[in-house]
Amino acid sequence: MSEVDWIARAGARAKGARPKYFDDPATDRLLSIVMALAGEVAVVKERLDTVERLLDAKGSITRADIEAYAPDRAAGHERGLMHREFAARILRGVQQDMESLETAESSVEEVSRQLRDA
Repeated sequence: MSEVDWIARAGARAKGARPKYFDDPATDRLLSIVMALAGEVAVVKERLDTVERLLDAKGSITRADIEAYAPDRAAGHERGLMHREFAARILRGVQQDMESLETAESSVEEVSRQLRDA
């Protein structure tokens, strides 16, 4: 298996236009940085989970043990939950905004229905 040159990949240009979510490009860049950091933290959490599981099972481990580890079905399920919970915590502000938009939309729909039925 060949090693990935992450420094070279970081400098590579993506094909197509960058996605634009906000009017200010600096905000889009900041979002990109935050999400990249969140991805890195998720990887660290998973690797720490590997270390903890191996230490519980073996008492002492090597780097090779960590690299060779493959989670079983239960560990994979637990990791999936861990990742979903992590993403939910990070994106909670976005979720709250979506919920308030849904509440506002249903309020507008309710008022519209009341006016129509009057």
